[in-house]
Amino acid sequence: MLIDNEKKAIVLLSGGIDSTTTMAIAKDRGFAIYSLSFSYGQRHAYELKAAESIANYFKVVKHVVINADLRGIGGSALTDNIEVPKARDERIISTEIPVTYVPARNTIFLAYALAWAEVIKSTHIFIGVNAVDYSGYPDCRPEYIEAFERMANLATRAAIEKKTYISIETPLINMSKAQIIKLGIELGVDYAMTHSCYDPSPDGFACGLCDSCLLRKKGFRDAGLKDPARYQV
Repeated sequence: MLIDNEKKAIVLLSGGIDSTTTMAIAKDRGFAIYSLSFSYGQRHAYELKAAESIANYFKVVKHVVINADLRGIGGSALTDNIEVPKARDERIISTEIPVTYVPARNTIFLAYALAWAEVIKSTHIFIGVNAVDYSGYPDCRPEYIEAFERMANLATRAAIEKKTYISIETPLINMSKAQIIKLGIELGVDYAMTHSCYDPSPDGFACGLCDSCLLRKKGFRDAGLKDPARYQV
């Protein structure tokens, strides 16, 4: 049931550290949360289990999983028969666009979020993109988010009729992974619920060697905290 007088936000939820911390921030700001996850043919589909647990933990108003299979397009180690890079030097992870980049993924995800925002009359879409400790993805940059927000307010009926303005919220964009984790702890996030690995075992154990695992490990190490993730190595 939609409640028209509540302060609503769409939160894109992958089940990882960044999206979970972003949800905690939105909750702390007093928003009623509508969480959106995607089954897009990703090899790390185990993350959807994490997303469901996190949505329940934060008592979201509604959690929706969209089937948007990108395997037919491929072009990424996450959606195609391409090997996931392992044990890369942490110093070069963010210096190039890796094969784990999924073509246009955030554009596709934000487009769905924009459609749902119109339906529930939400003016805020939260996404946990980060331009500091990340894997070099072009759709995590501030200029991309700014461009999408401009487009969103040219593309919606509510904006054209001047009933609302869509704001794309990126509270983590200038934070290091360690800062994100520390903030999440302050907001009561249990990171044992989260899943970050690009190439997990069938039962959800993280590989410990992909870019995402390495960035996660570094984040907890720099924060001086123990990583509660279950690793194969």
